[in-house]
Amino acid sequence: MTAAHTPSPRTGGIRLRTPSADALAAASQSFLAQLTQLGLQHAVETANGPPSLQEGVETSFHLRADLAEKWAPGLDTAGLTSLPQPGGHHASDPEREIVLAMLLSPVGFVFAGHAELASAVRIRRNLVVAARQTALAFHTTEVDRPDDCWHYDQDRGFTVRPGHALIASLQKATQPDTTGRRYSFSCYRATEYVVLLAIAQELEHCNPALLAELQQQWERRAIASGQFHDVFLHEYGSMQAPLPPRYYVPGDRLWFRNPDAHSSDVSGYEGSWVFYLGGGLFTNFWKREQPYTLTAKCMELFHWRHATYRDAAGELRIDEDIVEERVKASMADPAEMAQILALMLRLREPAGVYQSGGCIDTSREYPRGVWPGSAELVLPTPESLPG
Repeated sequence: MTAAHTPSPRTGGIRLRTPSADALAAASQSFLAQLTQLGLQHAVETANGPPSLQEGVETSFHLRADLAEKWAPGLDTAGLTSLPQPGGHHASDPEREIVLAMLLSPVGFVFAGHAELASAVRIRRNLVVAARQTALAFHTTEVDRPDDCWHYDQDRGFTVRPGHALIASLQKATQPDTTGRRYSFSCYRATEYVVLLAIAQELEHCNPALLAELQQQWERRAIASGQFHDVFLHEYGSMQAPLPPRYYVPGDRLWFRNPDAHSSDVSGYEGSWVFYLGGGLFTNFWKREQPYTLTAKCMELFHWRHATYRDAAGELRIDEDIVEERVKASMADPAEMAQILALMLRLREPAGVYQSGGCIDTSREYPRGVWPGSAELVLPTPESLPG
């Protein structure tokens, strides 16, 4: 049970980094056992990290170069779910696709051991499952939550009422199968709830003490927006070193930018926050049974510019019916569709710039590690919270 070994390290991939060689050997063997269960033991090559590594010793894992080009040409990860499945493994389980996409990453995913890696994969799997079950009512100005377990305060945001478990409360707010009702969210806030739920479910499994802290935090004050990003998420890729336009790992949170200056002034239409579900699909919280392909998402954002109008109060709005009609017509015209995609599949431009950029962001986000002893997720002190 060994993976092919290469003498020189490659960038990116999955990287196990430990203080000692013995700990690294144990972590590597555990990961190789996981790869065997996924039927990937012969698809991976490894390399030792540089001898001068100050943080300890490291082994990196990558998908073999020949398979990478065959299975994900140009680092397009959309086809990973269609690969032949090993015995006993189901395509509906995202674990194999998550690991494959991470092995392909141009930016290294670094873990302090196999337990931390396995926990990170479970969080991503939790996130994909929760995102598929999420269905919401879209509203740019109004929000609501289940009154029995949530309370709103202008200074503290939506907090969980004492005596109500955070996990169940998040499920009630985002999954109508539990309540029979859809609650109003912005797409950005909805992604925060799904991330929080995925993390809380893993904490219940591996770190109950941190889950208790998280419960207490949400009974006191919600963490939201920029602070949520800083506390709960890693970001990889950047404007200076952008990720490939078609590279996504199931469980990534990402933003599609509206590259049209006029329609992006409509509240809630500056862009679209989604999760990558795997299999080339992205979340559609408003019609969960119709997840977006990359093509469909590009088409929707492109046609926002053709559906703007002023309401009775003079506010700029977008007519979703017109968007839907325009998208349908474009998808039926291969030449027009190719022309639109040539524009939209470009990387986005910096904030405030609207020249010739597309809707594809240069970075993705994923949850921080929560494994006991090496948890990266540190909740803020009460004094550091706004307000």
